[in-house]
Amino acid sequence: MIELVSHDRCIQCDICVAACPDNVFDAMPDAPPVIARQGDCQTCFLCELYCPVDALYVSPLTYERDVVSEADLVARGVLGSFRREMGWRNAKPRGTRDDLSYRIFEAGTIVP
Repeated sequence: MIELVSHDRCIQCDICVAACPDNVFDAMPDAPPVIARQGDCQTCFLCELYCPVDALYVSPLTYERDVVSEADLVARGVLGSFRREMGWRNAKPRGTRDDLSYRIFEAGTIVP
């Protein structure tokens, strides 16, 4: 679930507003977008992937709030980590040749 819009990093491009399939953000004049409908977040991470300045944090927790501190997230290098791990650069995927997302399925077990 979306937990943070960093006011220090946000450049007010509103790409996250456009990328969100659930209209979670509200664009604000001369200010960073606000998380207006947090409970509608699907935890799809699209906003975090498309953010060009790593100003967003989406928690993998989908049904409960994750109490976060921006200073802690910055210190741990978490802001932008999902985008880096997925190999996105400048809000673009790296392509199928380098895509390792299929590995998520290697950890699973199919039970009949």
